[in-house]
Amino acid sequence: MGLEEKLPGGILLSTVEKVAGYVRKGSLWPATFGLACCAIEMMATASPRVDISRFGMERFSATPRQADLMIVAGRVSQKMAPVLRQVYDQMAEPKWVLAMGVCASSGGMFNNYAIVQGVDHVVPVDIYLPGCPPRPEMLLHAILKLHEKIAQMPLGVNRAEAVHAAEVAALAGTGSLRQEVSR
Repeated sequence: MGLEEKLPGGILLSTVEKVAGYVRKGSLWPATFGLACCAIEMMATASPRVDISRFGMERFSATPRQADLMIVAGRVSQKMAPVLRQVYDQMAEPKWVLAMGVCASSGGMFNNYAIVQGVDHVVPVDIYLPGCPPRPEMLLHAILKLHEKIAQMPLGVNRAEAVHAAEVAALAGTGSLRQEVSR
């Protein structure tokens, strides 16, 4: 029962779209998908020193159905890749992915057959965060950059088409792990 379902034919004025983007950027609920040492830094981001709750993210969701941001923190093994995709598919729209750390972004120092060389081979990534492991302040900065991207994202039919085209292009450009993209 979102805003997109209320308006007929996907018509949405640009002013309302900007207001909706402003509201959405301040209400992200991240899903915890900590796979390695970057997850410790992700947990530290919720501590009082960094205080991620001032940006509307005081609750890390353990279920994908209540999350709209997946923070992939750490290396992704070939066996974990289908699980990662399943969790991504279970997330409600609109959804975003942040690849935290060099292992999630490119496989890092684990350049072998057992590790996916970048989580973008499995799910479309919106923000890449470098570092081994990145500091909590860097994660907070990446989330604020994602807020800017969310504020500019179109809604309704335009967003669905843009997201699907980006996902098909991202997954088609990768060679190690092919995933079926369905609407």
